[in-house]
Amino acid sequence: MHITLCLTDTKPEPWLAGLQAAWPEATLSVWQPGAPPADYAVVWAPPQQFLDEQAGLQALFNIGAGVDALLQKRIAPGTLVVRLDDAGMSVQMAEFVTHAVIRHFRELDGYQADVAQGRWSYRKPRSRAACQVGVLGLGVLGERVARALQVFEFPVRGFSRSPKQIEGVACYSGAMDGAGLHDFLDGLQVLICLLPLTPETENILNHENLSRLAPGAHVINVARGAHLVEADLLALLDSGQLSGATLDVFRTEPLPAGHPFWQHPKITVTPHTSARTLREESIAQIVGKMHALQRGEPIAGVVDPTRGY
Repeated sequence: MHITLCLTDTKPEPWLAGLQAAWPEATLSVWQPGAPPADYAVVWAPPQQFLDEQAGLQALFNIGAGVDALLQKRIAPGTLVVRLDDAGMSVQMAEFVTHAVIRHFRELDGYQADVAQGRWSYRKPRSRAACQVGVLGLGVLGERVARALQVFEFPVRGFSRSPKQIEGVACYSGAMDGAGLHDFLDGLQVLICLLPLTPETENILNHENLSRLAPGAHVINVARGAHLVEADLLALLDSGQLSGATLDVFRTEPLPAGHPFWQHPKITVTPHTSARTLREESIAQIVGKMHALQRGEPIAGVVDPTRGY
């Protein structure tokens, strides 16, 4: 069994050593142009040349949950594209998003600003029951976030393209421009975007949809930068319709110097760090799926190219 690695901007040596330890009998290599064909590949942002030369791969394993960039490339029809299901990312995402929600709900940014000016302030406690939190996208990460928020007794809604049932969560579903989405958005105090990026979901965080949120709502985007229409968010923040935003993903990364998000007083910027790939957990999952494929068994995480996730 030959496994090749093509990891752009990522050191391959730790992955190579980990994969070899997990599957000692396998032959592993770091791809170079003109290399012999492999059976499986572990990739991150591979060039088109790699995909063209390795057209006989049984499966491509992407070392991240998002595959939107990979699906923009030409991939041989017989090659499975497999994303990570979790690999330690869901608990990271849950803690990051829960922190952002609580920071908004408890008005900790306001307290911090007061303390910076030497003011001892008091703010009236908000009604938790009135703080409707919506999770846009109920995949592995979105469901984990929704369950984490329930621990703090926030009323939680969820939206997905296909119907889902999660105990304690008011679930909505349907098209990205349909009544189900509108009903989900109406009156939310916090909106969390965890959608995959597809042509259908690009620019979903636009003026029309964000205007459906409750006055003073907070927006959290931890999915992809292209979900957000940046000018629409800035306009709604500056008008006071939205009270703030927590943004971990951006159309251009790193966020360019001089971008208005850097200095905006109502925006918290983090450098795409809400949920990082954990190498050991990822290797265990990838090798387990390779073994399952060898046995002819179905595996989770296979991407449907027609849906984009």
